[in-house]
Amino acid sequence: MLELRPNCELCDVDLAPDALNARICSYECTYCAECADNVLQNVCPTCGGGLSARPIRPKQAYHHPHISLGLGFHPAGTDRKYTRWSRDQIAAMTARLKDVPPQER
Repeated sequence: MLELRPNCELCDVDLAPDALNARICSYECTYCAECADNVLQNVCPTCGGGLSARPIRPKQAYHHPHISLGLGFHPAGTDRKYTRWSRDQIAAMTARLKDVPPQER
């Protein structure tokens, strides 16, 4: 289950569970769309994978009220995370991989 991290790991902007501008890699590294597009250029600085729109978890269980689904049963994460990579390391990774489609990395 996705952790739904509360912030961009690069610029620290808040990303609510229903944020349309949240981007994640397959390891759940989380960035805002501004950083994902303009700084990272669709390259996760940790794994080198692509960044995709983070799914939005419904606020409630719609299928059946007795099935434990939705934010009420599975709340978003509250621990803020920050990238471990310096801007120079990020720039080097981005430069190396930005022109390689994510499915070919």
